[in-house]
Amino acid sequence: MKIIKDSVVSLRYELVDSTGEMVEKVEDPISYLHGGYDGIFPLVEEALHGKGVGDKVSVTLQPDDAFGQYEHEMVEVEARSSFPKDVAVGMQFEGAPEESDDEDFILYTVVEVNEDEVTVDGNHPLAGKTLTFNCEVTGVRVATEEELEHGHVHEEGGHLH
Repeated sequence: MKIIKDSVVSLRYELVDSTGEMVEKVEDPISYLHGGYDGIFPLVEEALHGKGVGDKVSVTLQPDDAFGQYEHEMVEVEARSSFPKDVAVGMQFEGAPEESDDEDFILYTVVEVNEDEVTVDGNHPLAGKTLTFNCEVTGVRVATEEELEHGHVHEEGGHLH
């Protein structure tokens, strides 16, 4: 079967940055619903359309095609007293951006801790990076009605969210 709209695609992939360094490698296949359901980067989805099991695809993604540009205004310095006593670099916290009326929360990563302040970064760790997405198709099947209604793949044996 070829990859068409409303099919479930399974693949193994790796992400490599512009220096050739491996950023992520997935051995166990992931699955997504093909056809504009936002389950994978649009340029990768476009490159996979019409492919089949065993086909390999390599797509270079500019920042705007992947995790966006790095936004310096997403870095905030907060009072240390606003955080738990054991706060450490690498911890993540959910919160709304400063001066935001939005109810959309952002995942912030602690990037620096000192006696008085904690610096957090709301950018995705791969923001601003050019990445190459290499993948191999490991499976293609027709999506179920329930998957199409919900807009995402359901795992074998039932509906998981």
